[in-house]
Amino acid sequence: MDRKAIFGWAMYDFANSAFTTLVVTFIYATYFTKAIANDEITGTVLWSRAVTISAVAVALLSPILGALADQGRHRKQLLFFCTAAAVASTAMLYTPLPGQTLRALLWFGIANTAFELGYVFYNAFLPDIAPPDKIGRISGLGWGLGYLGGLAAMFVAMVCLVNPATPWFGFSRELGQNIRATNLLVAVWFGLFSLPLFFFVKARATAGQIRLPDAFRQLKTTFHEIRHFKQIVRFLAAHLLYNDGLITIFAFGGIYAAGTFQFTFREIMLFGIVLNITAGIGALAAGFIDDRLGGKATIQLSLAGLAAASLLAVFAQNKPHFWVAGIIIGICSGPNQAASRSLMARFVPNERESQFFGFFSFSGKITAFLGPFFLGLLTDLFDSQRLGVSAVILFFVLGAVLLAGVDEQEGMAVARAGTQVNSL
Repeated sequence: MDRKAIFGWAMYDFANSAFTTLVVTFIYATYFTKAIANDEITGTVLWSRAVTISAVAVALLSPILGALADQGRHRKQLLFFCTAAAVASTAMLYTPLPGQTLRALLWFGIANTAFELGYVFYNAFLPDIAPPDKIGRISGLGWGLGYLGGLAAMFVAMVCLVNPATPWFGFSRELGQNIRATNLLVAVWFGLFSLPLFFFVKARATAGQIRLPDAFRQLKTTFHEIRHFKQIVRFLAAHLLYNDGLITIFAFGGIYAAGTFQFTFREIMLFGIVLNITAGIGALAAGFIDDRLGGKATIQLSLAGLAAASLLAVFAQNKPHFWVAGIIIGICSGPNQAASRSLMARFVPNERESQFFGFFSFSGKITAFLGPFFLGLLTDLFDSQRLGVSAVILFFVLGAVLLAGVDEQEGMAVARAGTQVNSL
């Protein structure tokens, strides 16, 4: 077991979680709805559409890029390209001023798409660096460090930019400059702390040039073959649904807190800190539970908690009740993500990691527009964020129902044997 490689791989989670925490969930999303858009309802609808468009782009591109990565063994190079694109476009989010909604949404869409595509190649390294009996805890380590990274980035943003009467580094509060500057912090954080992966994680020897026609032929072959890995198909169908709910919570948690419960920026940042702490603890603990009970059982437990907490958030009448719901969501979201990644890693056949994780990303994004779409639609129709958020509960419940049909032992046996089982 290469400890340096594991450290470098896990540090990428530490690096990119600043984007999820500060841009997607808590700071910039809320700033967009409150200051850049004309009003909070319009801002919520526009933000949901931006998340939807980027999710569709990721769904369409991830299987193709996964095939490209495995066809030429250029996984590391493609990960670097996605990282650089995400860092640069996140920095550009500093530039849109109040009223410049299209400019803000354009840079966010590019940043979010590059960020999500990077996960295709990043996740595909997991089966290479993790021994089979420790894959759950190493996946959990990554998510745990990720939440720690989000927490640390949130702390720096709060101390240096958001809370001070005079923000650090020469920024001011005029036109939300200090809030917009958090995007610059994210860009530097993401770029700096992703470097250990590129230094310490070794890629397989390059097999040849990237040829798009060859990649499409390989993608077509993989698409036909994946149908015969019936446990992967069942798992991806379940993941397709419950991940929609999780994406929606991450994208609109801060917006919901601000719009329905009148959280201030400081309260939203404190809320983000608490959620990152609980999610990190949950992810680290779930890694050991995962290796002991299995990925499927860990995901099922997390889905039960997420559905219950979402229901509480919808009916919460005050901030303390909403805080309880948020903490439960934090505790359950880390295990859900870590165990989903480790379960897929157990099912993936050797030498096809990027392609199959491309389909994993595909399943996480192809219908990811449904959660934000229905949240935005219900919010718009009933002029109520509360009714909009209620949509996520259904995604968790339906995902749990489909997951019940997954046979984890059979899926692992097929991956080890490198053979196919009878198709569905």
